[in-house]
Amino acid sequence: MIPLAVPDLSGNEALYLQECIRSGFVSSVGPFVVRLEGMVATIAASAAAVATSSGTTGLHAALTAVGVGRDDLVIVPALTFIASANAVAHCGADPWLMEIDPVSWTLDADRLAETLESSAERRETDGRGGERDEPGSSKATQERVIHRQSGRRVAAIMPVHTLGAAADMEKIVAVAHSWGLPVVADGAAALGSLYRGKPLGKSGADLTVFSFNGNKTVTAGGGGAVAGDDLPLLALVKHLTTTARVGEDYDHDRVGFNYRMTNLQAAVGCAQLERLPALLAAKRRIRAEYDAVLSEIPGLSPFPDPAWATGG
Repeated sequence: MIPLAVPDLSGNEALYLQECIRSGFVSSVGPFVVRLEGMVATIAASAAAVATSSGTTGLHAALTAVGVGRDDLVIVPALTFIASANAVAHCGADPWLMEIDPVSWTLDADRLAETLESSAERRETDGRGGERDEPGSSKATQERVIHRQSGRRVAAIMPVHTLGAAADMEKIVAVAHSWGLPVVADGAAALGSLYRGKPLGKSGADLTVFSFNGNKTVTAGGGGAVAGDDLPLLALVKHLTTTARVGEDYDHDRVGFNYRMTNLQAAVGCAQLERLPALLAAKRRIRAEYDAVLSEIPGLSPFPDPAWATGG
């Protein structure tokens, strides 16, 4: 099997790891974690980023932060890695699989709009999630999107930037806004990708999640990051991923997660991110070589190359 990517650790990885060892900062506290968060935010053109222990845990924390909970439904494209659906399941929710666009292999925005229109409706509920049955009641209410057949709440949309190719976010986000649904983008393989010439942090998602697994363009041996522009929302992600600890004592205000990236991982990640332009250029060159060869074989089609996306 041909790997998605082979790690190139020819930069400052060894030097930075030695710095961690000499300083003693090898766990979840250390300067490289902070540095990596800043670098990811800059690359994504986001206000900030939160480092996590993996892309999957980043997705779980992001979904939790936007309010996904037990028995909810989250819209996920039918073509994706299992981590997208796993993150939904970790919230106690279920994925609602939607058709993909054959041009890009990403969530089909037109089918998304059609399916929501035919299969979902808006309902006013009381603060506890029950239906409001007294018109004019002074009780606090909120509007929810409900899946008609099951009666379950549709809580979020998760487009996936398939193998680094951005989904058509302009259309997807427009649909999401029309229904009042948050968007958490799975950009696990898409760090450095562009949507309509802009970094993914400017594509309209509430939160975008990246991965630093060993088969990604940039690796830290593991880990992930959640990026976005909503600073209070990102502060909640940070709080959730650091055990929901309050203050310096061992006080916690909710059930949190130990989803922290280590300083050792971040050291490798920082060294990789320093070389991101070169790594992206190499990946795009290799892709072009595959496209040239595969396009000559009857019955095979090169990887989709939608006009709106520049793959990472």
